Amino acid sequence: MNRSGARDIDDISKAIIKELQEDGRRAYATIGRAVGLSEAAVRQRVQKLLEAGVVQIVAVTDPMQIGFDRQVMIGINVDGDVEDVAAKLGAISEVDYVVITAGSFDVLAEAVVSDDAHLLRLIGREIRSIEGICRTETFHYLKLVKQTYDWGAR
Repeated sequence: MNRSGARDIDDISKAIIKELQEDGRRAYATIGRAVGLSEAAVRQRVQKLLEAGVVQIVAVTDPMQIGFDRQVMIGINVDGDVEDVAAKLGAISEVDYVVITAGSFDVLAEAVVSDDAHLLRLIGREIRSIEGICRTETFHYLKLVKQTYDWGAR
């Protein structure tokens, strides 16, 4: 790791990551040809990247296409242990993203729910019941304009 805590990733690993970002099912042999390694060497590098937590290979869905009609970002102000609140938010199944921030909110949490009634239950019964949460503000996503995952190989 370097001084910032980031892992030192060489150019070949970055090229492998870029190939996987374009198609997570791309064959190791195909990736090997693109980056100048054997299939076995690519397999080993991908396994190390997975084990180190540098990459995950997952299917990214469009929530609207699979029955979730509401996607929201919730700004949360905390009176108390911010990390404890963030951990509790992260344990809620509808919450898919939690970040501790500096600025107007202490925590931002993204959630995906089926409808307004589901959102009301989530915020009213689950999120606001977490000890330490003193204020929430919900931002409904009207339209997703851009969402990328290619920054890891830049």
